Amino acid sequence: MRLNADFSEPVLIGPESHEWVPSPTAGVTRMMLDRIGDEVARATSLVRYAPNSTFPAHTHGGGEEILVLRGEFADDHGRYPTGTYLRNPIGTAHAPEVGSDGAEIFVKLHQFDREDRRQCAVSITDGAWLPGRPSSLAVMPLHRFGPERVSVQHWPAGSILAPRRFTGGAELLLLEGNLVTPLGELVPGAWLRLPPNARFEATSGAEGARVYLKTGHLASQVKRGSRDGD
Repeated sequence: MRLNADFSEPVLIGPESHEWVPSPTAGVTRMMLDRIGDEVARATSLVRYAPNSTFPAHTHGGGEEILVLRGEFADDHGRYPTGTYLRNPIGTAHAPEVGSDGAEIFVKLHQFDREDRRQCAVSITDGAWLPGRPSSLAVMPLHRFGPERVSVQHWPAGSILAPRRFTGGAELLLLEGNLVTPLGELVPGAWLRLPPNARFEATSGAEGARVYLKTGHLASQVKRGSRDGD
């Protein structure tokens, strides 16, 4: 499968376009955002677990990055409530399960650098906020390795993010509020992927906005895609 596999093009998917499809595991459905491969794939998805569902034990051949959006996600290493950011590097393993409330997660698979071995579970509800650019923005850094940067950002109401370019590309998942961009309005659940060097600007709405932001990680994917004929 090749879904939104041309990383030289921007992609915006709002919740009104979400199509949830069953996974091979009962009680687990997913909304695929981008994907290269079949069941073993470089993939970015939203995944829903029905109440009291489980997922088979597995090893992460390409690493796994998770943000718990709703409910409590758990495995044999711990329990992770809403607002937990997880990184499981290449070679780690677990057996996911959820409780009676079910869960929804944002997950990225097979996108780790082999030298990136940091395993973590970080709460974005309890973490420390730092001033961003401009200083009215609040930033909670979650991870960095090489050119890759992952953070959660809070943009107050009416914040204007001046035009800028993310030289290594960017991904945004809107968690709260809304953002107006030249590509369209982002509401909670919307996912935006920008290719390297794409121009980006945004204005937050009356409730402000809280976003997951990942940058610097797509330049190599564009080069790889051009070799594959995308």
